[in-house]
Amino acid sequence: MREIHRRYVDEAYDENGLLTAFSLHNEPTYNFAYDVVDDIAVNDPERRAMVWCNPEGEEHVFTFADMKEWSDKTASFLAAQGIGRGDRVLVVLRRHYQFWFTALALAKLGAVMVPATFMLKEHDMSYRLNGAGIKAVIATSAGDVADVVDAVVGECPTVETLILVNPAGAGLTERAADGSLLDGGQGFGSALSGPEGICALGIERAGWLDFNTEVRAASAGFERRETLAAEPMLLYFSSGTSGNPKMVMHDALYSLGHLMTAKHWHNVRPDGIHFTIADTGWGKAVWGKFYGQWLMEACVLTYDFDRFHASEMLDLIGRYGVTTFCAPPTMYRLMMQEDLSAFDLSSLEYSTTAGEALNPDLFDFWKEHTGLTIYEGFGQTETPLTIGNLTNSTPRPGSMGKPVPLYDVAVLRADGSRCDVGETGEICIRIEDHPAGIMMEYYRDPDKTAAVMHDGWYHTGDTAWADEDGYYWYVGRNDDVIKSSGYRIGPFEIESVLLEHPAVRECAVTGVPDELRGMAVKATVVLAEGFTGTEALTCELQAWVKEQTAPYKYPRIVEYADDLPRTVNGKIRRVAIRQADQRQTVPEGLV
Repeated sequence: MREIHRRYVDEAYDENGLLTAFSLHNEPTYNFAYDVVDDIAVNDPERRAMVWCNPEGEEHVFTFADMKEWSDKTASFLAAQGIGRGDRVLVVLRRHYQFWFTALALAKLGAVMVPATFMLKEHDMSYRLNGAGIKAVIATSAGDVADVVDAVVGECPTVETLILVNPAGAGLTERAADGSLLDGGQGFGSALSGPEGICALGIERAGWLDFNTEVRAASAGFERRETLAAEPMLLYFSSGTSGNPKMVMHDALYSLGHLMTAKHWHNVRPDGIHFTIADTGWGKAVWGKFYGQWLMEACVLTYDFDRFHASEMLDLIGRYGVTTFCAPPTMYRLMMQEDLSAFDLSSLEYSTTAGEALNPDLFDFWKEHTGLTIYEGFGQTETPLTIGNLTNSTPRPGSMGKPVPLYDVAVLRADGSRCDVGETGEICIRIEDHPAGIMMEYYRDPDKTAAVMHDGWYHTGDTAWADEDGYYWYVGRNDDVIKSSGYRIGPFEIESVLLEHPAVRECAVTGVPDELRGMAVKATVVLAEGFTGTEALTCELQAWVKEQTAPYKYPRIVEYADDLPRTVNGKIRRVAIRQADQRQTVPEGLV
């Protein structure tokens, strides 16, 4: 074991082992691919980097030496296509192992990786290709991504190269009645397991280069190129509640920022295996399946699935001996509906969550059935972990935890002054010295950058309050906060109360326009099995909220739904509910 991460960090702990100080440092030429992954590959070549599998039955165990070899070959191929320093490359690869080859290769070239979800439609794709000035697209052949690109690329003059990846499955392969794969005779599934199956299946499509065939044929003798830590490395599109997505640009030090994420929150260790459920089109993937974990020389598990099934995820934990696990609260909640005693979770040592606030009932359920505490954390596309319940801390159910020692975090009022204990304000991070991990800018949008990065602070747009012991309690996005009759009401606290009622399986609380109050509180509820959305149940749920929290917070509107709108990673999209309700008012006579 190299203990590479110690090159980049100075740490201090208290007598209870709780982290109290954490500062990062690096050489100006620091490059995650060369200085971390390749270093491990050369000096500890057999160390596992990733166990990868898919529902079709294909499985690979990639060592760090494998990652170096395949990323070098990928870099050679991409360089031959003219891709180099500063070029922006859109990468739409779901959970295919080729994503990791590509991410490392682009870092070695000094190019900027622009991950994106496979769910993009034509307008979304056109905006991204033109907005970021994309030079090349590397996309999966699974689904309709290539069709979407082909439909708009003629209107995107910066795009020069299209590259297609055949994933040989991705959980989309149909099966016959006997369970056999209908793979068109290509030999998907377990037939591709092992070294000879890596990038084994090519693909033909007019106007596109075949990634697998070209990379297999490329040279593994790739020499280090000059790059700088302060140069752009990664760009994410981050959707807001209105307008086009913002382009979040990170430099190479973003990878070092995630050392805090992996070591002190995920609690990964070099002899364990970490499993974060996340699609590579979203920032959570590099939070939990890439930078910090490999800085800690730990192995990650990746499951290249299409549809989330809680039983499959629980089965993977036992099958591969997962030691540390992270998923959004929604996915934990879906796991609550399974019989956990039917799965072998004995290897699991540590559990974390982020993406949404954690409800206390879920915290208690997981503790009761697994013996494990769920350690909540908070961060954004623009940041690594910034607030969290770190290792050796004592979480308070429902709290995000405390600010991590890497950042100076405060809850501020609109005038920039600090909020009092218990007072809701905006979570802000001091950026006078621009600490590692905080975004460089919103690319090509100086006005939006200036709106959130000013007066020495980065303004997150998320609101919270801090208690007398420094624990932070999430309220909601600035746009999620409901302003009703002069009150500021956070949706999460109402959702937490509703979720404790046996009739409620899931819910989302939003505001709808109301002439009298400005906004009225609405709860969109997915009912548990055996319950029906009657007027009597609505009154019961309203009374339940009034009994559990301040009466002015109760939902004046309760709507029942079969499911809730979500992102590909399972986060509830309150914005979609708000957009559908933007003209709705409280029915006459409802008080």
